[in-house]
This record gives sequence, C-alpha cells and structure tokens, in this order.
Amino acid sequence: MTGGSASTAFAVADDGARIAFEERGTGVPVLLIAGQATGMHGWGPFADALARDFRVLVYDHRGIGASDPGDPSRYGTRSFAQDAVAVLDAAGVAAAHVVGHSMGGRVAQWLAADEPARVRRLVLIATSASDRAAVRREPGAVADLLSGDRGRMVPLFFDDAWAEANPEAVDGFFTRTATRPALRGHFAASRDHDGLEALGRIRAETLVIHGTRDPLTPVEHGRLLAESIREATISELDARHGLHLDTPEVLEAVRDFLLPPGQAARS
Repeated sequence: MTGGSASTAFAVADDGARIAFEERGTGVPVLLIAGQATGMHGWGPFADALARDFRVLVYDHRGIGASDPGDPSRYGTRSFAQDAVAVLDAAGVAAAHVVGHSMGGRVAQWLAADEPARVRRLVLIATSASDRAAVRREPGAVADLLSGDRGRMVPLFFDDAWAEANPEAVDGFFTRTATRPALRGHFAASRDHDGLEALGRIRAETLVIHGTRDPLTPVEHGRLLAESIREATISELDARHGLHLDTPEVLEAVRDFLLPPGQAARS
C-alpha cells in the first residue's frame, strides 16, 4: 500500500510456499485479490482509501513479489484460492469481504464457491467466469498485454489523462518482481480459468463491476456473472480494465456495498 506503513507478514500455503501479505486499517476485514502477475502494492490508492473504513489485507500471489514460487502444478485459479485461505488463516480472519480484480476475480469465484463460510460479501471487478462462455478478448489486446511494453499496456487499463496525472499509481500497478516461469504460469492460470460450474454455488451477496470499454474482458463477461450468481447485481461504468484505480465511482460503489446500512464512509 502506498499510504502509511505496513509490515510484511507471511502465510504458509499447504505446499509450504510462503505467501507475503500486508494489512492496515481497522474494522471488518476486506481481502483484496490482485490480477494476473500483479503485486499487492498494485492496489495503490484504492486499498489506501478502503483502509479508512476497513481492515484491508493485500497479498502477493505465489511467484510474485515477496511470495515464494512454490509448486508449479499449483498455478491455477482454484489452487490460488487456497493461497487466499492461507492468508486469512495467518491473519486470524474467519471471514472477510472479498474483492477480486481481473484474475483475482477468477480466484475469488472459487474462494466463494469452495469456502463459502470465509466470504461475507463478494465484489468482482473486470473479470469473467470463462473465456469460452462470452465474447472473446481481441487478439491485439492480448498481444499488447504480453508485450511487456508499458506504452502498449497502459491504454488497456487506464484513460490517458488519468495515467498522465497519476504516474505513481500507474508505476505501482505495473511494477512487479517475477520470474519468466511465474509470469507464464499466471497467464495460463487466468487463460484456463473455467468457473462456470462454480457460479451456482456462490451464496455471498455479490457486486459485479465492469467497464463498458474494457478491451481485455468485454462487458458481456460481467453480465454473465451477474446473471449466473444467485445474489448478484452489476454496475457498468464507462471505463477500461483498470477501473478500480482510474474511475472514482468504483470505490464509491464498493464502499456503499460493503459498509453496514446507515454507516457513512470516512473521507
């Protein structure tokens, strides 16, 4: 996180891999699950703002940042959900609100389906249940994502004016430490995710947030999630894939959804 200070702690996954996590703030716990090959500090100002009202936990996926690479066979969204459980256990959290962005939303689907007692409310941002179930992403967008060229990647996520005005947040989002095998593993985990059968098992009240200009995950994916999860609503916003950072309405919607009725957000 970018504001204040937070010390790094470690959870231990069931294969022995150490999963680095940080927390700050007080109140009801909120677990933030980052996207493909994105470090915990990529949440930046979004996490800082939520920490005014909640106890916010962020972590590095295995193979990213300060977390161990672990067993290569564990690179899948369902296995990654068990890493999230390890973080909750290490933090002494029985149940938390869960917010997942992109691949993190895919991980969060499994967490909510397989470990329903651990998830209070669920927020799925710019994510999908399966690439086979809705409009496929454009091949050119995938090529830009995999290029490693920030000039090609930034327009996939953020509006130009916001990116120019917030270089620290952009840098925090794209900067990560990872080996090439870990990056390949994360891409494959996200690409191969198929959580369609799990959606009907999700019991947590769910908010789906999706950008109508998302080039990586077309908005039809968000609509399918909202239609398939029993207690789900969708908020469609004029935004791209990184809307949790560059679109203020996302933070407002998440706060309103997670705060108890009648409790105002702290400014």
